[in-house]
Amino acid sequence: MPKSLWLLIIAMIINVTGASFLWPLNAIIIHQELGKSLTMAGFVLMLNAGAGVIGNLIGGRMFDKIGAFKTMVLGVTVTSVSALVLVFFNTFYFYMFLLIGIGFGTGLIFPAMYALAGSLWPEGGRRAFNAIYVAQNVGVALGTALVGVVASIQLTAVFSANAIMYIGLLLFILICFRTIGEGSKESHAAISFKPKLSLRSNYRLQALTLLSIAFFICWIAYTQWQANVSVHMQTLDISLQHYSFLWTINGLMIVCVQPLLSWVIRKWVHTLKQQMIIGVIIFMLSYVVLLQASVFSMFLVAMIILTIGEMFVWPAVPTIANKLAPKGKEGFYQGIVNSVATGGRMVGPLLGGMIVDLFSISMLIYALLMLFLLAIAVLTIYDYPLKRPQTNVILDENQTVTSEI
Repeated sequence: MPKSLWLLIIAMIINVTGASFLWPLNAIIIHQELGKSLTMAGFVLMLNAGAGVIGNLIGGRMFDKIGAFKTMVLGVTVTSVSALVLVFFNTFYFYMFLLIGIGFGTGLIFPAMYALAGSLWPEGGRRAFNAIYVAQNVGVALGTALVGVVASIQLTAVFSANAIMYIGLLLFILICFRTIGEGSKESHAAISFKPKLSLRSNYRLQALTLLSIAFFICWIAYTQWQANVSVHMQTLDISLQHYSFLWTINGLMIVCVQPLLSWVIRKWVHTLKQQMIIGVIIFMLSYVVLLQASVFSMFLVAMIILTIGEMFVWPAVPTIANKLAPKGKEGFYQGIVNSVATGGRMVGPLLGGMIVDLFSISMLIYALLMLFLLAIAVLTIYDYPLKRPQTNVILDENQTVTSEI
């Protein structure tokens, strides 16, 4: 990989490590330290995710307009300032508004990083996005491992750790990225005089919309593990330590198994479309196992299967978005898929909680299996807009795009 991509990988690890000091403890801090209900905690986390959706969309457009460096600096600055103020002012309303600031700032960062990965190593294809995906999970593993040590000193010490990581990330970007990733501004200038296409005529955006529907469904299902499945395990007298061990396994598998799985995919899976469909089928198998789970070992098997499915699906989506994006719109397309993922994380716990409250955890899993079938159906047809004969009149590179995805 290019040296510049290695620098981006380091930046992603620092970014996610910093975020991982806070997200596992947000609900606990709001409920136990600030004395608010779990419903209010869920509302605040929804505001955080909603700010992330807006940040993703704006960050993607900023990447196309002003380049990666300025976009990342602005995003990390917003996040750093919010995190630093949170160290000194962590009453409830400060916490709520600063968490919105952190969500917005990190939302600006992610699409810029993903779009930059594609532009730094275009010949690498999906390998560049696999590398960023693994870097994210290294950050999750480091952050969630260190947060226990920091929180054991004092729960609110995680605010200081979070701020230190983001300030460090800002310095790292200022030093290492000043001359990296500015080419997107030139490409935007090259397309600025082209007429804008409506969704009806924009076949690339139609394909991305269909892909996003399937991606959104996958994230709604995935977030149940972080919300309702954890509660369900508690009702079965499975400890929090055992539950957290599942995520340790998840992170270790992604870091250690991804190279082997990447080789399997390159050898046996010929298109990204096949990779996505296989991943969703593996997701379904995980939830079939989860439906029968009543002891920890069954939950462990379900998590292992879920992680394999995740390794198929998550890196494929930004790769497809990068291939679909016209020149100069890479950031915009990455902003869309990142906002879809954040939207799934925002809606998933609330929707799942309502189903569990009204019916049961089993009914939730059945509903998710039906949604997975819908996702497979959508993925089967998502590239059809690119195959229409009239598409080539507007998009002269569609034949290449279609064969690649």
